Amino acid sequence: MQRVYITRMISLDALEEIKKACHVSVNSKDAPVKRHELIKNMKDKDGVLCMLTDRIDKEVLDAAPDLKVISTMSVGFEHIDVDEATKRGIYVCNTPDVLTEATADLAFSLLLATARHIPQADSFVRAGAWKEPWSPSLFLGMPVWGATIGIIGLGRIGKAVAKRAAGFNMKILYNNRRRLSREEEKALGVRYASLKNLLKRSDFVTIHTPLTKDTYHIIDENALRLMKPHAILINTSRGNTIDEEALIKALKEKWIAGTGLDVFSKEPIEKDHPILSLENVVALPHIGSATGKTREMMADMAAKNLLMALKSKKPFHLVNPEAERYKRAWL
Repeated sequence: MQRVYITRMISLDALEEIKKACHVSVNSKDAPVKRHELIKNMKDKDGVLCMLTDRIDKEVLDAAPDLKVISTMSVGFEHIDVDEATKRGIYVCNTPDVLTEATADLAFSLLLATARHIPQADSFVRAGAWKEPWSPSLFLGMPVWGATIGIIGLGRIGKAVAKRAAGFNMKILYNNRRRLSREEEKALGVRYASLKNLLKRSDFVTIHTPLTKDTYHIIDENALRLMKPHAILINTSRGNTIDEEALIKALKEKWIAGTGLDVFSKEPIEKDHPILSLENVVALPHIGSATGKTREMMADMAAKNLLMALKSKKPFHLVNPEAERYKRAWL
């Protein structure tokens, strides 16, 4: 039987499915596997089911000469050296689609929470600071109904957010590497805009791009200066799509009204990070896909991708089909 390493505990159904076909070892700790443990456990493995917290680079691949497939339980795969894996004929698989709706729900929830100061108001009540029954100036927020939203990245999740925005009668602008057809734009009720115009015109800006060399710090100081003073920035994609130092400056100096973040450049974020001291910030611990059903579906898809590759079949969600050109005797 082929050998598989799973870097975190996954749903029991998915785990049992893999165990039927493979010898399995699992990191059972409720924490990411340490670097040296990852390298040690990869040495004799044919496949690995990993998380976005696991950096699979050349050093790790050098320690795993028998590796045939890397199946990540995430949509993003920037934690994997895909080019190096491809050269070695190693399949890289991910789990798109299944977390689309959960992440879109979270993005819109974060938008509403930030716009209406919901976490701050909750803390206000719990701290016993609510002394008057009603005040005309207490926690005044931003209206969402009928506002303009700018979506950066109109892939699966971006489109799902657009559908939610339509329910709030929002005007929807989008910027994407590839413009949609007119038919698609009409069906979604969206209008294409250059990034510059999107930032200038939007009351809410929400980021849904993968992290690439082109999207690294796509929101920098220049971008933030283009936004409206009352605008709110939402990020549920990857932390490094935003220049955090520039964002802190923008929030302190009131270039924008606030931000809602589910992701950060370094995770977990340090408790004394300056952005957490600001009142106009809502911060979450990377929970975009955090529903029980979604995580089960992610584990199931990651398991299926892994097993298909080990059976010499093309996985459902293959990131690097070019690996076929370098395939080895095991295929």
